[in-house]
Amino acid sequence: MLSKLSSALLVGAVALVHAQNPDETPESHPSLTTYKCTTAGGCTAQDTSVVIDWNYHWFHTSDWLSCTTNTGVNSTLCPNTATCAKNCQVQGDSNYTANGVTTSGDSLTMRQFMPGADGYQSVSPRLYLLGPDGNYPQIKLLNQELTFTVDLSTLPCGENGALYLSEMDATGGRNQYNTGGANYGSGYCDAQCPVQTWKNGTLNTSGSGYCCNEMDILEANSRAIAFTPHPCSATDCDRGGCGFNPYALGHQSYYGPGGTVDTNKPFTVVTQFLTNDGTARGTLTQVTRKYIQNGKLIASAVSGGDTITAEGCLASGTSAAFGGLSTMGQALGRGMTLIFAIWNDSSQFMNWLDSNPNGPCSSTEGDPAIILRNHPDTRVIFSNIRWGDIGSTFSTSQNPSSTTRVATTSRAVTTGATTTSKQPTTTGTAAGPTQTHYGQCNGQGWTGPTVCESPWKCTFANDWYSQCL
Repeated sequence: MLSKLSSALLVGAVALVHAQNPDETPESHPSLTTYKCTTAGGCTAQDTSVVIDWNYHWFHTSDWLSCTTNTGVNSTLCPNTATCAKNCQVQGDSNYTANGVTTSGDSLTMRQFMPGADGYQSVSPRLYLLGPDGNYPQIKLLNQELTFTVDLSTLPCGENGALYLSEMDATGGRNQYNTGGANYGSGYCDAQCPVQTWKNGTLNTSGSGYCCNEMDILEANSRAIAFTPHPCSATDCDRGGCGFNPYALGHQSYYGPGGTVDTNKPFTVVTQFLTNDGTARGTLTQVTRKYIQNGKLIASAVSGGDTITAEGCLASGTSAAFGGLSTMGQALGRGMTLIFAIWNDSSQFMNWLDSNPNGPCSSTEGDPAIILRNHPDTRVIFSNIRWGDIGSTFSTSQNPSSTTRVATTSRAVTTGATTTSKQPTTTGTAAGPTQTHYGQCNGQGWTGPTVCESPWKCTFANDWYSQCL
C-alpha cells in the first residue's frame, strides 16, 4: 500500500479534531457480532462493537468552545498535554449513522458520502473493533485464519474498502490525560507512520510519526484487490510492502465485475497465516488467500495458490530490511487491532491500487469529485467476520452470505455433527511438480502440488490444509 487514510483526509468529516478526557455525552458504539472459532468447538459469537476514530469526535472547553481551529489544535488551549487535558474534553459520538456507519447483527455498512443540507459530504469513516471491556481485542493470527464476507459491488475505481490489522495499543494509549482511550477511538498507528496531533493518546509535541506493524487483509474496490504485509523496525516500516495483486501478476480477468471472483455479488475472503512448524509458536512463512462465492471455493489466480511467501518478501526489496514475514508474524502472534475503513485518495486517485499496472482503471477515474458525481451512494458491506484455527472459519457447503448457520470443517454448531474424513500422509514420489519444505500440499480445494520434495512428507493438519514437514 502506498497511501493510507490520514488525519488530513479526515478533514472532510470534521476539522482536525483532537481528544482529551470525556464529557458527559455517552459514546454509543454500534454492536457488531464477530466469531472466534476452533476446529474442536466450532464458532462462538463475540460481544464486540465498533468505535470510530477519535478524530471524528468534537473537542471543546467546559463552556462548549471548540478546542480546534481550521489548522489543528488551538495552541492557546493546548500548549502541552497537561494543559490541554485540563482545558478540553471529548464529546461522545451518539450518531454513527451521520458518519456513514450502520450495523445489523454481524453486518457492517460503511458509506463514503452522506447527504446533508448542502448536498453530499465525504464522511470516510474509519472504525476499530472494540471489546466489552472498552479495549481493542488483540486478535492473534499466527497459524490461524481470518474470514469475512464483503460486498464491494458499489465501490468504483478510486475507492478503497479496507479491512486490516495494525499493532495498536489495546487501550488506545489510555492515560491520565486521555482516560477515554479505546472507547473513543484513540491510538491509531500504521505502517505509513502517520504524523498526527496525538500519538497513542498523548499530545504529539515533537511532530513525529507513529509507526506500527500493519497487515492489510483487504484493500479493494469492484475493480482491483490486494493484500499486503507491512513489517516495521523500531524506527520505520516497509511502507510499500510485498503485496499480492492478481491483476498486477497478469491475471486481468480473475477479479472484477463478471470475473472469476465476480464483484457484482458478495464473496467470502479467507486469509491464512501459516508457520514453519504448523503451530502458533512458529515463524510465519506464508500468507495464503482463498475466495468463496455461491458456496464454492474458487480456484486461485496463480497455479499453486495465491500466496505471499517469506522468500518472496525477502526478494522483493525493502521488506528484507524490516524482517519480512518473520517480523509480520511476530506482530500477529502478539495480537493486532482489527480496523475497517472506506476512503478515496485526492492526491493519487488510488492509482497505486487499481490503475496500470495494478488494475484496469484510468489514471483519473479515481478523482473523488468524479466519484461523488457518479457514485454518491458508494459503500462497502463487511459481514460474518471470523477468526481461529486453520479450516475452522468457513465451509464451502455453506452459503457464504448466510448468517443463520455457524459451521466449521469439523463441526456444525447448529447440529453438532462432526466429520470423519481425513487426508492421508503422502510419502510417494511424483513425476509432476513437487512442493517445497513447509509449503501446502493438500486440502479440500487445493490445486497445487500434492507430493513434497524429498525428504519431506505431506502431513495432514485438517481437512483444508496439509503441509510439507
